[in-house]
Amino acid sequence: MSEDPIKTSKRVLEPYDRISEVLFGLIMVLTVTCSFSVAKANHKQVDAMLLAAPGCNLAWGAIDAVFYLVGRFSEQGHGILAAIISDTLPPLLASALTPTDFELIRQRLNQLPEPPSHPKLTKGDWLAAFGVFLLVFLSTFPVVIPFLFLKDARFALHASNGVAILMLFLTGYAFGRPAGRRPWLTGISMVILGSVLVAITIGLGG
Repeated sequence: MSEDPIKTSKRVLEPYDRISEVLFGLIMVLTVTCSFSVAKANHKQVDAMLLAAPGCNLAWGAIDAVFYLVGRFSEQGHGILAAIISDTLPPLLASALTPTDFELIRQRLNQLPEPPSHPKLTKGDWLAAFGVFLLVFLSTFPVVIPFLFLKDARFALHASNGVAILMLFLTGYAFGRPAGRRPWLTGISMVILGSVLVAITIGLGG
C-alpha cells in the first residue's frame, strides 16, 4: 500500500535543504564579521559584534523556519485540491472503462485513507522547521569562535575568514557529490559565490 501523498512529508530536510540553510547562515554571519572594523576595534566593539552575529542568525533562522512552514502549508493545500480533482475523474472516463476496470479502481480507492478537509502541519514539518532554524543559527558559531579566544582582533578576523572559507568550501563539496558535479570544483565555486553574495549584501547595506 502506498503512502498518502497529502500527509506524507519529505524527510526532515533533504541534503540540498541542509546545505542551502548552512550557506544562508554563513552569508548572514559574514555580513556582520566582514563589516567589522578591526582597525578601530576595542573590547566593547568586539563584544557587540559577538552579540550581533548570533542575534542576526537567530532572527533569520526563525524567519526562515516560519517561511518553511508556510511553504509546507501551501503544499498541503495543493495536495488536498489534487485529491478532490482526482475524485471527479472516474465519471469523466466511465465510458472508456470496463466493469473490471471499475472494480480495480474501487478496490484501490478503498485502500486509500480519506484526505484531510484542510491543510495540517505534521510533526515532521515542525521538526524540519526547527532543523532550518538550528542550521542557520548554529552556522554562526564556528565563524565567531576565533573572536572569543584570540585577543588580537585583526588576527581573529583573519582566522574567522579562514574558517568561513573552509565552511563554504565544505558546503560546496557536500553539494557537488549528490548533484553529480566535481566536488572540489563545486567547493571552490561555492567559496567564490559566497564571497560575492557577502560583498553584495554589505555593499547594499545589509
